[in-house]
Amino acid sequence: MKNNTHDYTTTGCLSAHRVTHRARLAASALLVSLALLTSCDGQGKDSHSAVPRVDAAEQDDHTQEDGHAHAAEGKAEHTDEVMLTSDAVARYGIKTQAAQLWVLRPTITAPARVGFNTEAMAHVGSPLRGRIAEVNVRVGDPVKAGQELAVIESPELGEAQADYLQRRVAVETAGPAVDLSKVAWERAQGLYDKSQGISLTEVQRREAEHKVSIAALKAAESSRTAAANRLHLLGMNHDAIEALATTGEVVPRYAIRAAIDGVVVQREVTLGELVGPDREYLMVLADATKLWVLADVPEAKLLRIHAGAKAWISVGSLSEAGSKRFEGSVAFISPFVDPTTRTAQVRIEVPIAELGLRPGMFAQAELVEMEPGEPSPAPVVAVPEDAIQTVEGGPALFVPVEGEPNTYAKRAVTIGRAVGGLVPVFSGLVEGELFVSEGTFILKADLGKGAAAHEH
Repeated sequence: MKNNTHDYTTTGCLSAHRVTHRARLAASALLVSLALLTSCDGQGKDSHSAVPRVDAAEQDDHTQEDGHAHAAEGKAEHTDEVMLTSDAVARYGIKTQAAQLWVLRPTITAPARVGFNTEAMAHVGSPLRGRIAEVNVRVGDPVKAGQELAVIESPELGEAQADYLQRRVAVETAGPAVDLSKVAWERAQGLYDKSQGISLTEVQRREAEHKVSIAALKAAESSRTAAANRLHLLGMNHDAIEALATTGEVVPRYAIRAAIDGVVVQREVTLGELVGPDREYLMVLADATKLWVLADVPEAKLLRIHAGAKAWISVGSLSEAGSKRFEGSVAFISPFVDPTTRTAQVRIEVPIAELGLRPGMFAQAELVEMEPGEPSPAPVVAVPEDAIQTVEGGPALFVPVEGEPNTYAKRAVTIGRAVGGLVPVFSGLVEGELFVSEGTFILKADLGKGAAAHEH
């Protein structure tokens, strides 16, 4: 019973203490309220000074918000602009030019491949049997017509030279015999006519001897000519044969020489190899200054392709830095259509001023397809393909900002299909207006960096 009473009494004391404490808090709150009312009524300076503190804080907030708004607006105004230093403009090769009007004729594209001009090639072989003693060129070496490519040591050539020298000696021997037989015959004929001091039979015998000597001389000359012709067939020219006749020295070495100016594109011979006229060729030379591009044009487009039409050859993707475009012209259109592919081969001649287009390459041909005499289309504003970039999913180019050096603004444009490396611009650019023609990829990249930084 005592424990329970103690517990209850303690609880009651705590409750009474809580009630007293609440009463004191209420009284204190009432006094504070009265003090505030008194200060508001009697002390205007304190009241006035308290209010501006709140307004100043709010004003700071509003000022800060307005500053952010103006900054955002300023950034928005320059979001589509890129500013570079003068060094960067020079380093990246950024160039501008004025927009011009161009007459763009319709074209078609077709797959193509690059090959040598077969009319400017030479297969070099050996006209005689022998063994390769020297090889003076390698694949890829440029050569001139008449240049020595290889040397053959040929026993066959040596035998032919020796035979020619023998035939020459036979001719030289037969010549005096003709003269002597002629003198003997003429003397006998004179004696017979004057005094008949010699029989007619003797005169006739000497005449026959003279005719035999003439026949022998003609046979020797014919043999000499045949021997010389054989040397010609074995590759010796007239000067070489004359030199052989002068020196009398047999030289069984034959020089294989280039037939045309060109490049060694194949070499099928090695030092010490046995060769002969049965070999199709030892080397292949080609004139690489003019190549053929063979395009496979669908039969439906053939009627609008004509010889002499301008064409462009693209090697590699135009978006790649190493891509190249070459200009040529249609030289020949095949009169036959492939029954399997339903295409005809169109030959395009491309003069090569620099290395880059190589036989065996796959390419894309773009050919002008207008009829001869057909009126030209109206000129339009056109820019190089490199000037157009895809920004935010649409075509755009960059124009210099007036009054701001080395600053370029992005401008959305409406374009058509590229023709010969030029893109028609239907809206967004007018004739005479400056635009960036080279280096737009750098501007696009810098523009993307600026947009990413602004988002962060």
